[in-house]
Formats: sequence, structure tokens, C-alpha cells
Amino acid sequence: MDFNFVSFNELSASDLYAILQVRQQVFILEQNCLYPDIDGNDLVAYHAMLKDDNQLLAYGRFFLKGDFHADYASIGRILVHPEYRKKQLGHALLKYILEEVESRFEYSAIKISAQTYLLEFYGKYGFKKVSAEYLEDGIPHVDMIKV
Repeated sequence: MDFNFVSFNELSASDLYAILQVRQQVFILEQNCLYPDIDGNDLVAYHAMLKDDNQLLAYGRFFLKGDFHADYASIGRILVHPEYRKKQLGHALLKYILEEVESRFEYSAIKISAQTYLLEFYGKYGFKKVSAEYLEDGIPHVDMIKV
């Protein structure tokens, strides 16, 4: 298994296709949520991927402070391919992203919009709940920050 952390311009066409395909499968079809996943933000994001033999197993995107939130860096679109769940790949991916961010960039607080059922997951990595629960695309979320 290999991790990659690349800018949009460094993505291959096949990686981009795999990312969009799995994001559609998870966030739109599986979660029955119609929203514009191709939102233009991918162009300024860094893309973290865990792959095995060209199969995308887990994915997330990272934004520098100011590229998504004015005062915070941000992580979003964290997912594990449905066929590879229950293997702790989400933990491996998030740990990898945080290590890459710390080693590559000037550290700043990271803000996420987390699905409420994942509070404990993100809490293990130092994220703290900073908002009341709200609906985003019909799914309960809370804002969390890691300082």
C-alpha cells in the first residue's frame, strides 16, 4: 500500500477519475445526498490517497489556511472505499495527512466539518467540537478544530 499527497496539478488523469468515482459512490450514492461534489475546491487542495495496485482505498483533501477557511487550514472529503472498510484505513489516512501537513507546511489550526457520528474518530487526533450540531446536505455535522 502506498500513500500519496499531491496538488491538483500533480494528479494523474486516472487518479482524478478514481477520486471522483469513489467520492460519488460514497458521498452521493451511499449517503443518498445530492450536492455538487465537483465544487471547484479540488483545484487548490492537496489530495491524500492510499492506494494498493492502483486501487484507491482511502482519500481526503487538505487546504492551506485561507484556501477554504479564512482563518484555518482544513481537511475534508475523508473516505474509505466501501470494499475496504473495517481495516483501520481511515485512521491510517488521517494520521498520514496530519504528518504530511506538519512536515510540509507552517502549522496552523485545522478546521473540519465532521459528520456527527465521527466525533470520537476525529477526537482521537486532537479535534475538539466547537459548534452545535447542524445539517449539511441533510446530514448532521459539527465543526471541529485541532490546534
